[in-house]
Amino acid sequence: MSGNQLGQETSPYLLQHADNPVHWRPWSQAALDEAKAAGKPVLLSVGYAACHWCHVMAHESFEDAETAEVMNDLFINIKVDREERPDVDAIYMSALQLMGQRGGWPLTMFLTPNGEPFWGGTYFPKDSAFGRPGFKDVLRQVAEAYHQSPEKVSNNTGALVDALRKGLNLPQSSEPPAALALPVVDQLAESLTGHVDPEWGGLRGAPKFPVVFAFDALWRSWRRTGRQELRDAVLLTLDRLCQGGIYDHLGGGFARYSTDAQWLVPHFEKMLYDNAQLIDLMTSVYQETRSPLLQARVEETVDWLEREMIAENGAFAASLDADTEGEEGRFYVWTEDEIDRVLGTDADAALFKRAYDVRPGGNWEGKTVLNRNFSDVGDEPALETKLYRARMLLLRERDKRTAPGRDDKVLADWNGLMIHALARAGAVFGRPEWVDLARSAYDGIRDTMSRPGDRLGHSFRRGRLQDVAMLDDYASMARAALTLHQVTGVVDFIDHASRWVAVLDAEYWDDTAGGYFLTAADATDLILRTKSAQDNATPSGNGVAAIVLASLWHLTGEERYRRRAIDLIEHFRALALNSYPHGATLLQGFELLEDAVQVVIAGTGSAAAALTEAALDAPTPGLILQRATAPDALPRGHPAHGKTTVDGQAAAYVCRGTVCSAPVTNAEDLRAQLAAR
Repeated sequence: MSGNQLGQETSPYLLQHADNPVHWRPWSQAALDEAKAAGKPVLLSVGYAACHWCHVMAHESFEDAETAEVMNDLFINIKVDREERPDVDAIYMSALQLMGQRGGWPLTMFLTPNGEPFWGGTYFPKDSAFGRPGFKDVLRQVAEAYHQSPEKVSNNTGALVDALRKGLNLPQSSEPPAALALPVVDQLAESLTGHVDPEWGGLRGAPKFPVVFAFDALWRSWRRTGRQELRDAVLLTLDRLCQGGIYDHLGGGFARYSTDAQWLVPHFEKMLYDNAQLIDLMTSVYQETRSPLLQARVEETVDWLEREMIAENGAFAASLDADTEGEEGRFYVWTEDEIDRVLGTDADAALFKRAYDVRPGGNWEGKTVLNRNFSDVGDEPALETKLYRARMLLLRERDKRTAPGRDDKVLADWNGLMIHALARAGAVFGRPEWVDLARSAYDGIRDTMSRPGDRLGHSFRRGRLQDVAMLDDYASMARAALTLHQVTGVVDFIDHASRWVAVLDAEYWDDTAGGYFLTAADATDLILRTKSAQDNATPSGNGVAAIVLASLWHLTGEERYRRRAIDLIEHFRALALNSYPHGATLLQGFELLEDAVQVVIAGTGSAAAALTEAALDAPTPGLILQRATAPDALPRGHPAHGKTTVDGQAAAYVCRGTVCSAPVTNAEDLRAQLAAR
């Protein structure tokens, strides 16, 4: 079939390209077979809906008839949404990096009809400029090399595929990894503080990403060790993040990253996964500090989530675009004149401009990115009330603008991250409606994204469920289920998590070397199955799986979960230690296995509810909460097995390892015991 074939897809990113003159195909074996029959190489273009440079390359090249003619003549062209097919993206991004090139999107790769990569890059300008070749020149040169130097192409593809396969047995290091122990983990955390920007927080340099997994690891180590520099690094980072331009001070929610070191100018796209992880970290830190700033940012971000991100099945949409009307950030930035027209020129307007860094010439390219990192305005309640009124006036005015595009596909793994964070936040902040929101999203995933045999689909939109699913989908949704169990006490959630882990064990586990593959054993359209425990924009699927396995062992007492967790952690131990903090999530699974704090609430009624609330609110990493409504409710090997109420009164038992505390019947006493390190 000739022509552009993206019109029947559901991915908003693919549909953005459905009217291109390029004869795009979605990723499939049929597209590769077409290349084989035509004797042409494949041009693979990978991006996502909120990607600014993806839009630039699309406008410059893919919408250009002359460029499209070259593409159609020389290649079979395949377009992939990296969020919909992270398995495809993982293979070819790794290949690009093996070529010695820096990764990024759009990803532009050239493949043989067998799907083997032989050359690639990221963004190519339409015309040659600044020492970079124009895209049409690249296309002709690559096609010529493919047809005239087949031996060289074959050597390239053979070396790359061999290297990709060897990468499955990573990590490789000249230094043997240390034995895994909590003091070793804490030493790594302490060494990381030397890479934290002492003025602006975050890891040094620009662009600057939140890197939530790293600061979550610092916070857990601070709770264990009491080392002040760990605590200070996290508090500084969150303060600067929450007051910076990376945060949307009018509508709530965080952008993906800052282009500078001061958190001032964001890359304006908003991703579900960033906001999920930040809500989770802010909730953990709030449990200790009771910071009004963190409370406000969590509340505002959840408000944004509920207002703008609920999708068709009750779960959450993937992202909001960085661009509006072809201009990055247009929706979010202001001039001083625009603000004066909305707020007037009275004292409250002057107060707002002082607080939010509004200057006559702007603070970025003649415009103003609202932020409070340069403010000399205090946070007294009366001032905050005035600023709130001004923000609401500006928000109403902003709502009249053309809104950024929303990628409303539902991804199981990203939703699992948000469900987990929302459920925790609802319990800690006393907001049961947030728990309901999390549960509604969870039910939406199970109702619309389940397949026979306890299988999941990865992506859902317009009533269509994608057949494939990744490790991350099962791991994130299983953790979400266990969090909902701890918050609500509903036992069915444990069964859901157990069933999803059973699918992982049957379809994703590497029986030869250990660890879970990203894709299932029945995946048929890939040249290989990748495997990693490296945290990137989202926590690694193997890392989250380690947390789930450790949690299930504590909750059920079933030894198979402990053994599988140990095998998983040991397989990736070197990676986690040698590439710290990018293995922090896997190490969190180890910490939970070794150092969980198990709280058992015996009894029912209002006193048991108060103890439960105190436990959920405590700033205790690695908390495993169980309700024992009868003496035999816990597994026989559990250290609190058989423990009951005290003279008919509900009681809590705090267990570490094989030792449990004396019963605690007062909620405040329990809170104090758990708050102590």
